[in-house]
Amino acid sequence: MSRQRSRRSALADAEPTVDSVDVDSVGGDIALTHVTVIDASGARPRPDQTVVVGRGRITELGGHRDVPIPAGATVVDLTGKFLIPGLCDMHVHNFEAFGSDKIFPPLYIANGVTTVREMWGMPIHHHWRDRVENGSLIGPRWVIGGMVVDGSPSFWRGRGLPFHEVADEAGARAAVRQSEQDGADFVKVYSQLTRPQYLALADEARRRRIPFAGHCPNVVPLVEASDAGQSTFEHLLGMLFATSGHEAEFLVAMRDARIDPVDPLRQMSALELRAAADHHPAKAASVFARLAANRTHQVPTMAMFQRMDMPQDVVRDDERLKYLPASLTRMWNATMDGIIRQRTPEEVARRRDLFGHRLRLVAAMRDAGVPILAGTDGPGVAYLFPGFGLHDELAALVQAGLTPMQAIQSATVEPARSLGLHDEIGSVHRGKLADLVVLDANPLDDIGNTRRIHAVVARGRFISAEQRAKMLADVEQSSSAFGLPG
Repeated sequence: MSRQRSRRSALADAEPTVDSVDVDSVGGDIALTHVTVIDASGARPRPDQTVVVGRGRITELGGHRDVPIPAGATVVDLTGKFLIPGLCDMHVHNFEAFGSDKIFPPLYIANGVTTVREMWGMPIHHHWRDRVENGSLIGPRWVIGGMVVDGSPSFWRGRGLPFHEVADEAGARAAVRQSEQDGADFVKVYSQLTRPQYLALADEARRRRIPFAGHCPNVVPLVEASDAGQSTFEHLLGMLFATSGHEAEFLVAMRDARIDPVDPLRQMSALELRAAADHHPAKAASVFARLAANRTHQVPTMAMFQRMDMPQDVVRDDERLKYLPASLTRMWNATMDGIIRQRTPEEVARRRDLFGHRLRLVAAMRDAGVPILAGTDGPGVAYLFPGFGLHDELAALVQAGLTPMQAIQSATVEPARSLGLHDEIGSVHRGKLADLVVLDANPLDDIGNTRRIHAVVARGRFISAEQRAKMLADVEQSSSAFGLPG
């Protein structure tokens, strides 16, 4: 993750304005001047700062009068702008059938998402990462999981995606070894693993010193999974049961639940509704304390639940659809239509209430010191647009009760800590890798301002407003042609 390769050219003598900087022509140092820095540490914004970027890192940072600008540096005046760290989406699914390298990687960068955690790793993701690192593709830093490791029967059986369906503890251990052999950064665990299979997987992962993350299996108590060393839990799975007064009974019910082929979360959600009514504040406080002590990170994917709990509210003519292939839009709409058709008016109302309970759980976890990570589950889930979707998630986290600073931290400093990259990314400090986002307005005043992106610095390369607009136009053109005969 820390390796940097950059194409360098002769320095320009001129000091161009921000919109005239060509990302492919700037070499040497870049000085971002007169900008307000929000470093994501929790400190107050620092106005009128100069940030010098060289060889892919922040080499100088301080008040404009205090930082010498290197001779020959390209100077970018950012008066009135705000600078935050590059953002991380900690839960993405960029399946190859959905798009190409001309669509997904640039959409992340254009939206200030400079790191993604791929939750279902496949060869295409390793290929993209290699190209990003050798400079032949503009895209985010990729942290790549292994193929999903699930028990039997798996929801994914017969759905055309490769995964490990294990039958026993030996199979679970073999799946860990295969993930490591495939070059995965972590093992992805899934819902149908039995408790013995899960504990065998956890033991093998510890022995091989490879992290494991993903779903809390349906039949494994959440606290036990945290104690076993799972680094992150996704989608609040198991959380509503763990914070109820009858967790063991709910786990038995989950063991016996039928997998719905249209809405795989439907049976779980029915049980979660019962668990929400059975919420036990003292039990919840005990669970949160254990997770905080273990530094077990939560990736609640609240924007995903907005779509899945309340699909009838989704705007189907979203202007961002122009950046995605029509085939993906059709698939999204078919999924949403299928879910909507099978829900009764009573279920619609209950699912809206359930979303409110999820919001309250996220706020309570954050207050208890459980680290929260921003992740979208897109574009695998309908209407979670690559790159754009992370800003929807930040807004949902603020809706849950996080402050704008806490929401920003969930996409910057907290992911860096979770990934073991705190010395490299996640904040605006001297020596860190130069992944940065320039905003037109203060995101601490309104988290929606993270969408007001003026420019991006990715791996030390400055992408101006003009270059960003061209990048998005190129994505739109590529998406309109995706899947057509060459």
